[in-house]
Amino acid sequence: MSVVSKPEDLVRAVEAAGVRDPCVLDVLREVPRSGFVPPDLAGQAYEDKPLPIGRSQVTTQPSLVARMVEALGLEGSERVLEVGAGYGWQTALLAGLSGFVWAVERFADVAEAASANLARFGVANAEVVEGDGTEGLPEHAPYDAILVAAAFPSVPRPLEEQLAAGGRLVQPLGPGGSEEVVLFEKGSRDLARVRVVAGASFVKLRGAHAFPEE
Repeated sequence: MSVVSKPEDLVRAVEAAGVRDPCVLDVLREVPRSGFVPPDLAGQAYEDKPLPIGRSQVTTQPSLVARMVEALGLEGSERVLEVGAGYGWQTALLAGLSGFVWAVERFADVAEAASANLARFGVANAEVVEGDGTEGLPEHAPYDAILVAAAFPSVPRPLEEQLAAGGRLVQPLGPGGSEEVVLFEKGSRDLARVRVVAGASFVKLRGAHAFPEE
């Protein structure tokens, strides 16, 4: 894992991880990760590594975030659901590439931090909601793309149901700690597995349709 110190170094680390979509690389340049981490960790924001955000949670490694976002194939007008907002950096990246993002975060204080970060940087086409991400947000469905930032061995049924036909979903599949990040595409009725995006280690997805709350 390379140590980097400024935004362009992080972009180079992401490119080294295989990300080629110029729109994804551009939004990485535009959205300062240093503004979406705890203030005492801002000096580490451009290192390609996860950072702790409290409550036994960590941000996803930036190069992995970029690979997951790239796999969604966003073109600028999509309705996106994000499960696990964290401090909002991934939300902001998705918002820069799509029409509107609804992000669900299970911890109220983390959701508040994400909302404040997005507002501070003028991200107007995203909304963070406290709640159970495994339930999705049926009131705004269907979604053209869904990104899940926590692990479970299968896709929660509500998320599958809320994905539009032809839509894409990226989720780490596994027990929490050792996963394959998988891209799915929705057919006329069911999800089809397209490819493995990456191997990774994620926290467990918790909620009514995943691992039970601790």
